[in-house]
Formats: sequence, C-alpha cells, structure tokens
Amino acid sequence: MALSTRCFVRDLVMDSLIGVYAHERVKPQRVRLNLDLEVAAPGVTGEDMAAVAKGLVSQGHVTLIETLAERIAERCLADERIAAVKVRVEKLDVFPDAASVGVEIERARA
Repeated sequence: MALSTRCFVRDLVMDSLIGVYAHERVKPQRVRLNLDLEVAAPGVTGEDMAAVAKGLVSQGHVTLIETLAERIAERCLADERIAAVKVRVEKLDVFPDAASVGVEIERARA
C-alpha cells in the first residue's frame, strides 16, 4: 500500500482586489482560501503554501477567481515536492444571503 502525506491550509481569509466590475478594481473584498496538498517528499508545510497564496493575492487586481485559483495551483506545483493540489477560492461578501461564491480546482503534476 502506498503511503501519502497531505498538508492543508484551512479558511485563510484576506483582502483581495478581485472581480470584473469597476468597483472591484479599487475596493478590496474578502476572499477565503483553502489548499489541500499531496506531498511527494518531506519538507513542505502548510505555512509555506499559505505564504505563497498570500503573496499571489497581494500582487494586485485579478479579474476572475478562477485565474487566482490557477495561479496558486501552478505555483504550488512548481515545488517538485508537491504531487497534487486542490485550491478553493471564495468571495465572502457577494450576496447577503449566501456565505460565499467561489471555485474549486484540482491539479496534479503531469
């Protein structure tokens, strides 16, 4: 039986300039990130990947949450110790009657 190790980051909330509308380009909104990482070699920590995600979010405006999720997944998989990643990005304040709207993607090393 093959053994695997998973690292994760849960419910990382931060401000982000994200969205297609004009007001979303100038007023930050809260997003929540969740990462699940399948680790192929030791040394990867959730703290490392949280820092990666924070860095990408702070780089400036992103039009689509799908784009942000893809960027985070690509950056995680650039680390050869990570075999696969699941990224969930949620905008928290879009609708008053919904907890969030978002996207979840899964990517694996080819």
